[in-house]
Amino acid sequence: MSPEEFRQVGHQLIDWVADYRARVAQLPVMAQTRPGDVKAQLPAYPPEEPESWYAIVRDLNQIIVPALSHWQHPQFFGYFPSNGLLSSVLGDYVSTGLGVLGLSWQSSPALTELEETVTDWVRQMLGLSNDWSGVIQDTASTSTLLALLCARERASNYSQTRGGLQAESKPLTIYVSAHSHSSVDKAALLAGFGRENIRVVPHDQNYAMCADRLARLLEDDAAAGVKPCAIVATCGTTTSTALDPIDGIGPIAHKHGLWLHVDAAMAGSAMILPECRWMWQGIEAADSVVVNAHKWLGAAFDCSLYFVRDSQHLVRVMSTNPSYLQSPTDSQVKNLRDWGLPLGRRFRALKLWFLIREQGLGGLKARLRRDLANARWLADQVSATPNWRILAPVSLQTLCLRHEPAGMNPDELDDYTLAWADRVNRSGRAYITPALLDGRWMVRVSVGAVSTEREHVRALWQLLRAEAEQLPVQARGGKP
Repeated sequence: MSPEEFRQVGHQLIDWVADYRARVAQLPVMAQTRPGDVKAQLPAYPPEEPESWYAIVRDLNQIIVPALSHWQHPQFFGYFPSNGLLSSVLGDYVSTGLGVLGLSWQSSPALTELEETVTDWVRQMLGLSNDWSGVIQDTASTSTLLALLCARERASNYSQTRGGLQAESKPLTIYVSAHSHSSVDKAALLAGFGRENIRVVPHDQNYAMCADRLARLLEDDAAAGVKPCAIVATCGTTTSTALDPIDGIGPIAHKHGLWLHVDAAMAGSAMILPECRWMWQGIEAADSVVVNAHKWLGAAFDCSLYFVRDSQHLVRVMSTNPSYLQSPTDSQVKNLRDWGLPLGRRFRALKLWFLIREQGLGGLKARLRRDLANARWLADQVSATPNWRILAPVSLQTLCLRHEPAGMNPDELDDYTLAWADRVNRSGRAYITPALLDGRWMVRVSVGAVSTEREHVRALWQLLRAEAEQLPVQARGGKP
């Protein structure tokens, strides 16, 4: 493809994306697709000869789009917001078009220095002190793995340069909540701690880690001859956006010399709002924190911001310095290959730079405040309606709710909840996520798609009531 051919097709594809965003509200939110439907329409072997762009775009329209669940749909209330604002999409497009790699500062100076700048912009936006340094990772899963690797090496006095964890005289333990993200357990396993050394700290009635129970657990473990290593606290858990008491956990971590990592992947975006910063009060006592800019903030996936207080320790744990990457400037610059797992890195900073400049801090704040207000409105409607319950505090934009008709036992209620949630999703008119809370099924509603306004939340509430309240008679064999 020549630059001129690229220009022609590129214009068409930009128009295609713009048209998709303009019409996405007319599409079923959840894919109306059965397993294997897409593969059945694709050839089993790659083409021997070039195919036309007409044929490629035709199949994009006829095969791919109908099999998507549309995260940018105004009626998308599933999982979490993944807001690829179009300004950020353009930044990602430019990054891919430039085709540069950040193997070192020298390999693409602007890549490194723009990343330094935009991560510091976000640090300021979040209200973090100058003690923090940021770097862009792909996801929170990687960021949490980095945190636990750094914790492991600090607790073991850099065992990786000797015999590793298997040479340690005492096992190292990690402390988490039952409501921590699954990536925390995965990171602990990949970092070599072993499942037996993951301690689950009890939580309170609001699903937040109990600081006093954490303190007792640490004392018991130290007396039993193991070595506590790290605590992972969560600011906005996945299921219910529960808020672990960071201001209570921080002093405990400091007393025992433990690494404190704070997972604020989704909720961290809310910290650009001064009125929300109470949610992570005490954050300055943490050693690391992750905020996914590719969630509620609006950057196109993937763009996870990992902030650390001791960047020199991170570099010592992650550093690699092969001769072919060395340059005379190394002592004057950051080589971001030493700030994470991969050697090379994409120019992710561009999409964040485009986003922040196009929206401005004021625009970003206004959108988040709109979503918070819409979530509170929906919570009020649910709380005021008989047989409907809000099951967890609504601190952010996620609601945990359930319809509880009289006369159902817990197992029947579980089946009923899954049934009406499935009806909502299969209707194509909205997308919600069932999840377990206290061992029972409920429905999560995550408000925050870019185009979601009050009218869409109102339509969702009408749909929830229509699908749930007409189902009990059918579900109980026609008995009222």
